[in-house]
Amino acid sequence: MSVRGLVAPSRTPGRITRTALAYLALTKPRVIELLVVTAIPAMLLANRGTVHPLLMLNTLVGGMMAAGGANTLNCVADADIDKVMQRTARRPLARAAVPTRNALALGLMLSVGSFCWLWWTTNLLSGLLAVATVAFYVLVYTLLLKRRTSQNVVWGGAAGCMPVMIGWSAITGGIAWPALAMFAVIFFWTPPHTWALAMRYKQDYQVAGVPMLPAVATEREVTKRILIYTWLTVLATLVLALAAGWLYAAVALVAGVWFLAMAHQLYAGVCAGEPVKPLRLFFQSNNYLATVFCALAVDSAIALPTVL
Repeated sequence: MSVRGLVAPSRTPGRITRTALAYLALTKPRVIELLVVTAIPAMLLANRGTVHPLLMLNTLVGGMMAAGGANTLNCVADADIDKVMQRTARRPLARAAVPTRNALALGLMLSVGSFCWLWWTTNLLSGLLAVATVAFYVLVYTLLLKRRTSQNVVWGGAAGCMPVMIGWSAITGGIAWPALAMFAVIFFWTPPHTWALAMRYKQDYQVAGVPMLPAVATEREVTKRILIYTWLTVLATLVLALAAGWLYAAVALVAGVWFLAMAHQLYAGVCAGEPVKPLRLFFQSNNYLATVFCALAVDSAIALPTVL
């Protein structure tokens, strides 16, 4: 047997694995983590006193399909700018690892599948909210706002808030003020989180022609707005405490002080003309959101004696 014949079989599994990983990367799994972090606490808070494991699982599956579909369609629409941005140049479509038509088909199938799944396993409202999430993220944020206004992530970030609405509606069949409060937390959290990252990669956005705020405004103006939205985020978490218990309230207060301290430190450093590290705020903002919503989940679970 030739050497070529010996090594050929090992290449096929490697190509299959690389292709599978490329399709998975289109869905942006790390972004989907936000769904899990926020949707589970929303479902637990929605019906304190009862746990619905199967309903929660079905909601997460449908929600992840919606998020994966929206992210994939976002990759299709942004393939041209992903190619010229250093941070995104390794995305599957930017390096032609996946045919565009296949990515488009995957995004559409996941999006339609999420609606069908949620309608079948939860209720129509949850399915419609999933459709609205995909439509808003792709049509409003990606195609309309992203390349036209520096306020793109302020309004476009509403799509990232929808998992809590889907989770709440799946449990209750409707929407109540605590769901809106959770929506507000993520809505106000998104700009400082995203702008901190964009400060580090502002040249990428400038080259791509995307008017992300740090690419078109001074660092002082950007960090000032980061500070404002951080305050709004913390205030929204404290409003949510009215629907939760003492454990959540305590964690939200302590975590809020910590998050505000970081935002103030970034703003003060820029005002003083000192070198700043915006990525530190970006990474720690993830920890902040995870801490607050995990505390909400635990707080809600304390009052959950019944499992259905």
